[in-house]
Amino acid sequence: MSEAKSLRVAYGEALKELGAKNDKIVAMDADLAHATMTSIFKEAYPDRHFNFGIAEANMVCAAAGYAVEGYVPFVSTFALFGAGRAYEQIRNSVAYDGLNVKFGLSHSGLCVGEDGGSHQAIEDIALMRVIPGMTVLVPCDPIEMKKAVFAAEEIDGPVYIRVARPVCECITSEDDPFVVGKANVMSGTSDCDVVLVCTGLMVSKTIEAAKMLEEKGVKAAVVNMHTIKPYDREAVVKMAEKCKAVVTAEEHSVIGGLYSATCEALAGTDIKVSAVGVQDVFGQSGKPEELFREYGLTAENIVKKATELIG
Repeated sequence: MSEAKSLRVAYGEALKELGAKNDKIVAMDADLAHATMTSIFKEAYPDRHFNFGIAEANMVCAAAGYAVEGYVPFVSTFALFGAGRAYEQIRNSVAYDGLNVKFGLSHSGLCVGEDGGSHQAIEDIALMRVIPGMTVLVPCDPIEMKKAVFAAEEIDGPVYIRVARPVCECITSEDDPFVVGKANVMSGTSDCDVVLVCTGLMVSKTIEAAKMLEEKGVKAAVVNMHTIKPYDREAVVKMAEKCKAVVTAEEHSVIGGLYSATCEALAGTDIKVSAVGVQDVFGQSGKPEELFREYGLTAENIVKKATELIG
């Protein structure tokens, strides 16, 4: 089994490995290489790593220029500063022209912990998902993170990779497929009572919830939606065509993220959808697991939502 590690470390390691295969890969950071772990790439390729200081908008515009010249920039900073502060540059300087820039933004969601609500990006997926042409990837473990980085490099256009901070156990394997726009069924079949659609750090908690439901005699299928955009509607409809019940689980606002994407995809069907995620509130300072409990991002809450939904 692969070792547990922080997803930001897995991101840095994957970027370094990718850099060895493609000398057009460049990394850009906003004075946070030690935190986003692009420092791993910097140690191997110092001439291809650029620190822009606390100037995220400038960094994104420079990345656009590099992309025009045929390079493949991977832009990194905290998700709040990248997706938030540099949003207009991502939209107009990169996405508007369909430029080949990748955004590996770390410290997303409540898992930032003690840094508090000002640094906890709970709206980043929504912001990136609404930009035309932007692919949105949310890996759940170190193995998926590496696959996401390599998959992003193969896409000709802007890609957002959500990079979580905590150390994560590997819950997928090297042999599991990672196809952009295609969800992975982690467990269960279409002959189930409820479909649990999850992403990122909530995948492990959803697997736990499925086991708890099984103990109650409820058959739950677990669908890992590692690609939020493009969304795999076909997979969810296929799994839920009999039970007509879906619960989503995400470490993000229920507004604009996985829940919203799922509801949009299932509009016009008779499939019921419930959500586990951050409600219309900001985060706060605390240890990650304490915050997950405070905001209901737990296996127990997934079980509760599923039980309520299926009656």
